[in-house]
Amino acid sequence: MLIPLIVLVLSAPAALGFERPERGSAERKAMLDAIRPIAEWNLGPPVEFVVQDLMVEGSYGWASLLAQRPGGAAIALDQAPMVARDDMAEDLIDRVDGHPTLQVMLQKSGETWVAVNWAIGATDVWYAGEPYCAQWGWAIRAVTGPGPCP
Repeated sequence: MLIPLIVLVLSAPAALGFERPERGSAERKAMLDAIRPIAEWNLGPPVEFVVQDLMVEGSYGWASLLAQRPGGAAIALDQAPMVARDDMAEDLIDRVDGHPTLQVMLQKSGETWVAVNWAIGATDVWYAGEPYCAQWGWAIRAVTGPGPCP
């Protein structure tokens, strides 16, 4: 019984039509490099990502990440530009194990990934529904289930 379950879990992304770029792949690097300027503008450089999920279907991508300093150090949010410059309330920034969360919707333009919709430290499921379902419904369903994007 364990083997069929493992096969089902491992084949789920292919069955759903999306792929998860492998660690070390050019696709994964290009997607994370597209997100890095946004993270560094808001959290201050340098930023390293812990990938919670990274998915691609055609020319659309989805990333769910944690941001940290190189080597795993926490980002001092009280000194982060989004707090200091933009007056964002530090206590409203969602974190996992002390690291701010990021959700990013990407679109590939030619050979370049572009972050087109994103949130850092969102405390709600901002992406669950329109206008995002048409392009990223496959990713939203993978993250939340079928509810918001049938």
